[in-house]
Amino acid sequence: MYTDQQLQALRDALANGVRRVRFGDREIEYRTVEELKEAIAAAEADVTKNSGVPVIRQIRVQTQKGF
Repeated sequence: MYTDQQLQALRDALANGVRRVRFGDREIEYRTVEELKEAIAAAEADVTKNSGVPVIRQIRVQTQKGF
């Protein structure tokens, strides 16, 4: 389970071009930027899921009358 602070640390690492992130006494080095982005996506999903705030999805449908 990720915390808001861990998510922010991941985002900061990406913004600064760093692949090594420290969470308390643990340090993780991601092999690629893509791997770091995947970790951010997983952390965002985890934080959102555990925040109690419902995820709102929106589907837009657009139609056009044929010629």
